[in-house]
This record gives sequence, C-alpha cells and structure tokens, in this order.
Amino acid sequence: MAIVEQIFPALTWRIRKLAMYPEKEIKEMALPNDFDGIHFGLYHNYELTGVVSLFEKGTTAQFRKMAVLPGDQGKGFGTQLLQYVIDFCKQEGIQLLWCNARTSAIEFYKKIGFVTTGEPYLQDQLAYIRMEIKVEV
Repeated sequence: MAIVEQIFPALTWRIRKLAMYPEKEIKEMALPNDFDGIHFGLYHNYELTGVVSLFEKGTTAQFRKMAVLPGDQGKGFGTQLLQYVIDFCKQEGIQLLWCNARTSAIEFYKKIGFVTTGEPYLQDQLAYIRMEIKVEV
C-alpha cells in the first residue's frame, strides 16, 4: 500500500519531468503559481512515486500535473492519488474539481466519476479536454 501526504512544491518537479516531459529541463517543470498551490505526493516503498498539484479558488479547485513514474503506472497509484485529492476537497468544502486532461487519459478519469465538458483542444502538440467532477460532501 502506498501513502499520500502533502509535499513541498519543488518535490513535484522531478516526477513531472520523468513522467510527462522527459525531454525538458527540470527548471521547466515549475508552474508560475506552484507556491500558491497545495501539492501531494504518493510514496510507495518510501519512494516518491506520484504527484499532483491542487489550486483552490472559492468552492472550485483545479488539479494539475498529476503524474506517476512510468515504471509504476497501471498499479492503481494514480487512482489512489486522485481519490485522496477528492477526499481532501470534500474536507475543504470544494464543490467542483476539474482538470485539463490529456485526451488519452479520458477513460481513466471517467472511471473515477469525471465527465468531459467542452471540446478537445491542442496545446504543445497534445490534445486536452476539460474534465470535472462534483464533489459530494
């Protein structure tokens, strides 16, 4: 079993790079508003294996840059990490949680209860679509 805990923003950068942007430099992994967010890390066998960043605005929150190390994908860690974020949002009184999902991950998010909204769009040669879930208290 893996555990999830809140982590310092810079700890997310290495996982983001390895899982999402291996061709980029580590310094490119920082988001402009990273230090305004809440960041969570999933540890498996005491190693940081997955990360996600949460940005709250009133009763709405967006999560960004959810990533699991490539060798650990498909083991349920992403689901565990996202469920932790949903539970955290419930405690915080967040009513709507959303993300800009890669279209290749639509089915993953649908299994958790997310629905697509809007139309797919391209950014940096990748297709994304907004997905959201109503957080039930």
